[in-house]
Amino acid sequence: MNSTRKIIHIDMDAFFAAVEQRDFPQYRNKPLIVGGAPDSRGVVATCSYEARQYGVHSAMSSAHAYRLCPQAIFVKPRFEAYQEASIAIRKIFAEYTDLFEPVSLDEAYLDVSNVSLHQGSATLIAKAIKATIKQETQLIASAGVSYNKFLAKIASDINKPDGLYLITPEQGACFAEQLPVEKFHGIGKATSTKMQSLGIKTGKDLKDQPLEMLQHYFGKAGLHYYNISRGIDNRPVSNYRIRKSIGVEMTFQQDIQLKQDALMHLQSLLEKALSKVDEKKLVAHTLTVKIKYHDFVQITRSRTLPDIITATSSLGFILEDLLKNTDIGRRNVRLLGITLSSLKNNSGQADRRQMDLFNSY
Repeated sequence: MNSTRKIIHIDMDAFFAAVEQRDFPQYRNKPLIVGGAPDSRGVVATCSYEARQYGVHSAMSSAHAYRLCPQAIFVKPRFEAYQEASIAIRKIFAEYTDLFEPVSLDEAYLDVSNVSLHQGSATLIAKAIKATIKQETQLIASAGVSYNKFLAKIASDINKPDGLYLITPEQGACFAEQLPVEKFHGIGKATSTKMQSLGIKTGKDLKDQPLEMLQHYFGKAGLHYYNISRGIDNRPVSNYRIRKSIGVEMTFQQDIQLKQDALMHLQSLLEKALSKVDEKKLVAHTLTVKIKYHDFVQITRSRTLPDIITATSSLGFILEDLLKNTDIGRRNVRLLGITLSSLKNNSGQADRRQMDLFNSY
């Protein structure tokens, strides 16, 4: 464990909603929900803190959010505006350190271990970054400061909104021990439930488990859980990241029933996903189809190909093949999605062979 590192995690508060409230004064100090309309099958992308007081949260269905807060204002996302704000914020990061790692539009890790500004104090640097963001964008950020990414991420969530929290190397292990496992970043609902069934409820419970036991139940992630329960996380802050996947999905106003309709929508979604991959100057080798039936049961079907996935005329054959062992055509479908993964940089070599998907199986 390198306790000399100084890591800051910046997390913008209610980012999408905050941009809307900044740009449209009539939304300020009111419950605002960014996402699908309440009479649609959409979901909440994010919401203002005024809406959160009613129990509304991201990923909740818009219909449920409306029942909780019927007076809320619902607006559609304006991703170009959010991206513009995100670019402005990243320019601010670059004024303080060259070593920052965006993980989404509204959050990033910064390594300020070798920054001499503000007497080299990571806490003072975080405070200055927050002030600069507010001054230049009129948006509010929370910051967590610690000696690794795991604890900095946890710290940024403690005093939201407009928070600033420090976890020192001396506090790290004890802090992790006292944390409920469901609060550990990277431990989702399913893993948390599995841990609870094994009697693991806190970081201390996790710390008490032998590494072999954690690897038995959680595979490769077992070592990560073993370390973070001790406040150890040696992952570097990298300003160069290749996304793990790029996906698009569509929730239908009315369930679709016919297989040919599903194929038509999947073809359109795949073209959009390929366009996004191309914009990022990446190529993909794995194609995943996501299906959510009318009863919310969700399945995925994947295929990894030896060469890159491109928009060939035979693209539909793979999609049709992936649907063979599903209930498409027999059960109504409310959502379809496409994800492209196994991403790599597109070197742009002239002799790259385009993949004929029909000949790949």
